[in-house]
Amino acid sequence: MNNLRLTKPQIELKKEYLSFYLEWKESGEDMVPWVINKDPSDFQAMLKSLWDSENGIDLPDGWVSDSTFWLVNSVDKVLGAVNIRHRLTEDLMNAGGHIGYGIRPSERRKGLATKLLELSLTEAKKLGIENVLVVCDAGNIGSAKTIIKNSGEPDLDFIEEDGNVIKRYWIKN
Repeated sequence: MNNLRLTKPQIELKKEYLSFYLEWKESGEDMVPWVINKDPSDFQAMLKSLWDSENGIDLPDGWVSDSTFWLVNSVDKVLGAVNIRHRLTEDLMNAGGHIGYGIRPSERRKGLATKLLELSLTEAKKLGIENVLVVCDAGNIGSAKTIIKNSGEPDLDFIEEDGNVIKRYWIKN
């Protein structure tokens, strides 16, 4: 677990990222965080869009700057991804939070999500985020446990229009 690190998306990890992306796509599961839904077929363009998002360039209306990192091991295998929103809008306050993260399907149940969130909190602190909101669907017990292991304190739930319950947690950073 000590050989894990976060890295900014980079061209040198194209092969490893495409493996991560294709595994997730083939699983048929929702891709979390949302940013891994970006089409990597033009890898350079995808990297540029991530850089632009981090720097607040050409953001869609209502969006905020965000930073994306990949969780990699000692041989640069991409194990997970995290997206850190630099500030919260009303929608993010209710149901998105500061940090969205996910672990590739074949690497789950190994404690990687807990480590990914821990490393993400360090990056959030560098961005000046002292109180971090992390959310998950009420049915995602694994994610709730991950957040609590990282000192997440429950806040009021948010109920989406379709009835989905969002569990909200604050972490003092």
